[in-house]
Amino acid sequence: MKWKAEQMPDQTGKIAIVTGSNTGIGFQMAQGLAAKGATVILACRNLEKAESAKDRILLKNPSVNLIIEQLDLADLSSIEDFSKSISSLYQRIDLLINNAGVMIPPKSMTKDGFELQIGTNHLGHFALTAHLIPLLEQADSPRIVTLSSIANNMGVMDFEDLNGHNKKYNKWGMYGQSKLANILFSLELGRRLKEKGSHIKSLCSHPGYSATDLQRYSLTWRFLNLFAAISAEKGAAPTLYAATEEDALSHPYWGTVGFFEARGWPGKAVINSKAMNEDDAKRLWKISEELTNVSYLS
Repeated sequence: MKWKAEQMPDQTGKIAIVTGSNTGIGFQMAQGLAAKGATVILACRNLEKAESAKDRILLKNPSVNLIIEQLDLADLSSIEDFSKSISSLYQRIDLLINNAGVMIPPKSMTKDGFELQIGTNHLGHFALTAHLIPLLEQADSPRIVTLSSIANNMGVMDFEDLNGHNKKYNKWGMYGQSKLANILFSLELGRRLKEKGSHIKSLCSHPGYSATDLQRYSLTWRFLNLFAAISAEKGAAPTLYAATEEDALSHPYWGTVGFFEARGWPGKAVINSKAMNEDDAKRLWKISEELTNVSYLS
C-alpha cells in the first residue's frame, strides 16, 4: 500500500497529543498532523528542544497550530501535572500518540525507581493514557496509537522482575521487553475499552528500522543508519495511517511491511504469539496498575 502522509485525511478541528515530538518520527507525526489542520500538542521533556521543533515546523508551514507542554514520562508526577494542564485547557482530545521512548541506554532508573526503558516506554504511557481517557471519551472518533518496535519479537516478559533489579542488566533484553509490553498494553486496552462500551479505539504501530535519535546510545546503529535505515518521515507513516485512516480500524497493528518489516510501505504488521497472549496482557495490566498507582478500565 503506497501511502504517504500527504494522503492523510483532513484533520481540521482535531486536537492531537504526540509524546516525544521534538525529534525523529514523533517530529514527523506532529508536522504531518499539523499540516492537515490538527492542533498538535508537542508533549516533550526538553522544552528547549520542543521550541526548536516548533520553529522548524512553523518555518515550513507558518499557519499551523502547535502547542508545547512539558511531559517527562520517566516521572509519574510530571505525567499527572501534564494531564491536569491539558484538562484545564481542552474539553476533549481526539488523538493520543504514545510515541516517546528510549532505547538501550546505560543502566538507569526513572524518578520513581523503574528501569528507564520499561518505565518510560510502557509504564509512563500506561499512566498517561489513564489520565487522558476522560478527555478522549469526549471526542467523536477518538484514537490511541501506541508505538512498539520490531524489537518486540525478541522481548520476553519477566513478570517476577519487570524492572530487572535482581539480575544482570541486559539493555537489549529490557528494550525488547518494553516494546513487547507496548503491544500487550495496546491490545488489552482495546479489549477493555470495547468491553466497557467505549468508542475509543486503541491501535499499535511500529516504524520499521528508522534513522532517528533513538539510536544515540549505539555507535554501531548510528553507523548503520547511514545506509540501512529508512527516513524518519517514512517511519512515521504507519502511525499516521493508524491514527487517521478509517481502514486502519480493520487491524490493530500497523508497520512497514517490506523486508522483515524493517522497511517498506505502511501495512498490516504481524502480531507474534507472545503479544497475543491475553493472560500475559492481563497480568501486565495488573502489575502496571500496582507500580504506577493508577487504576482504570478494571
